[in-house]
Amino acid sequence: MSGTVLAGVLPAATAPAEQIGEPVVNIAIFGAFVLVTLVIVFRASRNNRSAADYYAAGRSFTGPQNGTAIAGDYLSAASFLGICGAIAIYGYDGFLYSIGFLVAWLVALLLVAELLRNTGRFTMADVLSFRLKQRPVRMAAAISTLAVVFFYLLAQMAGAGGLVALLLGLDTVAAQSVVIAVVGALMILYVLVGGMKGTTWVQIIKAILLIAGAGIMTVWVLARFGFNLSDLLQGAIDVAGEGGETLIEPGRQYGASALTQLNFLSLALALVLGTAGLPHVLMRFYTVPSAKEARRSVVWAIWLIGIFYLFTLVLGYGAGALVGPERIASAPGRANSAAPLLAYELGGVLLLGIISAVAFATILAVVAGLTITAAASFAHDIYASVIKRGEVEPDKEVRVARITVVVIGALAILGGIFANGQNVAFLVALAFAVAASANLPTIIYSLFWKRFNTAGALWSMYGGLISCLVLIAFSPVVSGKVDPATGESLSMIRDTSVDFALFPLENPGIVSIPLAFLLGIVGTLLSKEQPHPEKFAEMEVRSLTGAGAEKATSH
Repeated sequence: MSGTVLAGVLPAATAPAEQIGEPVVNIAIFGAFVLVTLVIVFRASRNNRSAADYYAAGRSFTGPQNGTAIAGDYLSAASFLGICGAIAIYGYDGFLYSIGFLVAWLVALLLVAELLRNTGRFTMADVLSFRLKQRPVRMAAAISTLAVVFFYLLAQMAGAGGLVALLLGLDTVAAQSVVIAVVGALMILYVLVGGMKGTTWVQIIKAILLIAGAGIMTVWVLARFGFNLSDLLQGAIDVAGEGGETLIEPGRQYGASALTQLNFLSLALALVLGTAGLPHVLMRFYTVPSAKEARRSVVWAIWLIGIFYLFTLVLGYGAGALVGPERIASAPGRANSAAPLLAYELGGVLLLGIISAVAFATILAVVAGLTITAAASFAHDIYASVIKRGEVEPDKEVRVARITVVVIGALAILGGIFANGQNVAFLVALAFAVAASANLPTIIYSLFWKRFNTAGALWSMYGGLISCLVLIAFSPVVSGKVDPATGESLSMIRDTSVDFALFPLENPGIVSIPLAFLLGIVGTLLSKEQPHPEKFAEMEVRSLTGAGAEKATSH
């Protein structure tokens, strides 16, 4: 999931510079994964009898199971491919992403995991509307959820096209569009049939495969260098040639100018705070039977994600030493091809096929998790709570959720095809910035500030969302960013003559996040709405003790 911020998604490849591996093997291994997971999804779907089953898997998963699924949700394909490539080319600066993503989990554990599980039922809006006016707050929460999910989905779907260009040697737009449609159709099938239970099992399997695959490659790389990390680092420095020493020093990627450092700080702020506001991650806490299990699941997730990011350090420098940054940079997918190239270097066609299939399956698992979050948000928050004012049968609500899955899947396929070949890295960074700006301040204020009211929530959520979108629209990621070496546009708008970048930073987090916190305070203090101390007291007791929280359903 989140690692996609780094490299965003894979750019559409140009004609392959070299054919690596055997596309038939890659497709066969991927097909086997899809068949196995489909069987599991169909088996899991037998118990989907209620809204709690469909949205929250009957709250039947244990902490370790849910923690593994969270890791599966969080570790997206580009988390694996992108970070390895960044470390191979930029060294120390690339590893900073791994550290940032791991630290983000501590924020989620300390601030929201247990409290959220105790207070809500199915979605983030359940918590935000607990002591505020239901309809306007649910609508705002649903809109911000759908914004985060859509940008994330768009990037993942377009990433599928680019990843396949690298792995299967497909270099035509039509072929990549077909692949995006296939990924979208599989995603719709997983979520339509399996609900949260089926999606969770897919994520558990994918997390185990990804971490195991990365672990095997890590041991293999270390064995090549006599299990001596210093020799591995020296190997990467030697292959990099002149200036190779900067691989183990900060500043190789970002330089030393004040603007680039501020840009990195803004991105880091969005990543670290955004995780605790990502709706599809927050929704995972409802799949466990108790707050204790929610806490256990985050601890498990931290361990698994932490171990995985330690693997990326070895794999990144290993790719730098055994493949070389020049070969990586010239391959289809550029930096994102580092891990597959390393797999090919170590284990030939078979290991490349396995790692490629795992990376591709990762996209499937992530988009399935995103889709069920969007479906739950629309059906539960907008349809059931706003349109029907809470008077709706659970069966009807689940039916609306399933229709939403198909609509969102179709939009994601069309959006992914449209965005294929565009620079869509900013879409995921935007998803994190929106989550940190629109969602996190309101979650924190709702849980901890007695005076907080509906006006403060709406000011904070809409203010954070709108400021984020406007700043991104007028930033270099949309227009005006040019590669000084080649003169090519690095922005989403490819025409170098179009430049309306008024905001110098590529991520608005450093402005929009504090602004959203400030707007929450201003909106609350200016409003004449009377606070409800008894509702806050009830919410405080529930969030801290779990009294009244939703229990597991048993079948």
